[in-house]
Amino acid sequence: MTGASESFREIVSLVRPGARVLDIGCGEGALLELLTEEKQVDGRGLEISPLGVQACLSRGLAVVQGDADRDLADFPTRAFDYAILSSTLQQVREPKTVLSELLRIAERAIVSLPNFGHWRVRLSLLARGRMPVTASLAEPWWSTDNIHLCTLKDFTLLCEELDIRIEQAAALADGRPARRIDPSSALENWRAEQAIYLLSRSDSA
Repeated sequence: MTGASESFREIVSLVRPGARVLDIGCGEGALLELLTEEKQVDGRGLEISPLGVQACLSRGLAVVQGDADRDLADFPTRAFDYAILSSTLQQVREPKTVLSELLRIAERAIVSLPNFGHWRVRLSLLARGRMPVTASLAEPWWSTDNIHLCTLKDFTLLCEELDIRIEQAAALADGRPARRIDPSSALENWRAEQAIYLLSRSDSA
């Protein structure tokens, strides 16, 4: 099973059956389709690519074209139970604003991202002095969509700054199934190739 599939499986495990879900940056709809099939969610998608939207519509998914940086403000407060941002946060222009918007429009947010603190990234920088190319960071620096890479520690500190509670966190590496972690652990900041977070507002019930 691929790393992407393991990431999707972990995300699906965090969503309760029948929930209202917004998948932001949903690509061709693979995750949204899986959520619909396995959790019978009331799912919607937001995707910037016209080709991605077309692929989603061909799967029978309710997806519209839109930009996470501009269009989340158009969604009503608490319109969804979960807002999902899978491997997309590092591609948006305003990560802080997008995170805040996720937890305005949804009760909980699920965010997955590559970890720039992974040991292979650190070793590549140390040994080669060049931006690394890894399984989770597969494109060279000059063609990648990633503009705001971060480590697990960076993300944890940002959540603290925004008064966001990390309810659960899981790590993925080497294509193996996700495993639950303490996201503040210095060791996990080395070990995790990708991380998945279940988030809520610290002041929520």
